[in-house]
Amino acid sequence: MEAKQIIKWLQLFTDKVGENKAYLSELDTPIGDGDHGANMARGTSEMMKSIEEKNPETPTDVFKLAAMTLISKVGGASGPLYGSAFMGMTKASMKSDDLVTILEGGMSEIQKRGKSEPGEKTMMDTWSRVIESLKDGSLTEEKVKEIAEETKEMKATKGRASYLGERSIGHIDPGAMSSSYLFEAMIEAGVK
Repeated sequence: MEAKQIIKWLQLFTDKVGENKAYLSELDTPIGDGDHGANMARGTSEMMKSIEEKNPETPTDVFKLAAMTLISKVGGASGPLYGSAFMGMTKASMKSDDLVTILEGGMSEIQKRGKSEPGEKTMMDTWSRVIESLKDGSLTEEKVKEIAEETKEMKATKGRASYLGERSIGHIDPGAMSSSYLFEAMIEAGVK
């Protein structure tokens, strides 16, 4: 795993978030504050600006810069959650260059920050299933999309969407969807 490859991954993620900004906000409107797309687009753009300016040389440096930028530039719950994920990936990448280990480090920090578990209709649902699929060798871009879309039939029990109870069913979780863009970008960038 090289810094250049991770930068490509994050650039593709930024592009996907930018292209789908309106869709992410549309997903967030019925079950959140309707600003997930705008917040994520602003944060990922700032993240890429920081990376271009500072030109980090190691995977750990890239993850750390991403974490710090997302924490400071993304509003709402997604900034701290994505920032925590990248901070967890930073810590894991100091000890290992195994992708599963690094992603598990990120997921562990999301879990701590969001106090969430898989099955609660959050970004954790995408992260946990993607990691499982990576472990068993079945991860494809198509599968990543399906995983995020499966949150549509779940009832939210965490986050702002949980206030809606049963009415949260029938809506895809915006954090699960933006996380799917992160993992689609990872596959496209050939990060292994």
